[in-house]
Amino acid sequence: MNASALWLAPTPLLLASASTTRRDLLTGAGLPVETAPARIDERALEAEGGDLTPVELARRLARAKAEEVAARHPGRVVIGADQVLECGGRVFHKPADIAAAHAHLARLQGRTHALNSAVAIRRDGSPEDFVEQDFVETAWLTMRPLDTGAIDAYLRLAGEAVTTSVGAYQLEGLGIHLFERVEGDHSTILGLPLTPLLARLRSMGLLVF
Repeated sequence: MNASALWLAPTPLLLASASTTRRDLLTGAGLPVETAPARIDERALEAEGGDLTPVELARRLARAKAEEVAARHPGRVVIGADQVLECGGRVFHKPADIAAAHAHLARLQGRTHALNSAVAIRRDGSPEDFVEQDFVETAWLTMRPLDTGAIDAYLRLAGEAVTTSVGAYQLEGLGIHLFERVEGDHSTILGLPLTPLLARLRSMGLLVF
């Protein structure tokens, strides 16, 4: 079945993100997708949120992205998504450079951390009345003990790509070598929980089945 046969809205799903990983997850599920990165200041929104939990922060950022893009694209079904990594009460962001990536991995090695992946769905800037459109799914990942030499070797092989993901790893690539246990849905780990997202789109009458 091609995407146009599966998707019932008159225009493609609009992803409020430039993430190729999230786009690939949606297109892999047979959905027609266009992208429009949200114009928001994530760190400012985080600061304004005060003492939000990592789950609440992920939800706040996903909502802000969806609402900003939906306001610019009336009538479109918009998906906003965000992911917050938390370990030991600390929130980790994307590392600014390789040195920051090394510092992140040094703190995460040998420990279990949470990846909180939030999704918000908007149409005409508002959530639908008949279904809860904002949700968060959490995965738990345990990184194996890594010494400085192992971290250096990983970063040398992975390169600058580590700066594009929270935690300085991409589980679908070389990052898988860093872990001894992964608990959670794979799409949640990649930043867009597909099963609950598809359930909500189905409830909105947007999918054939």
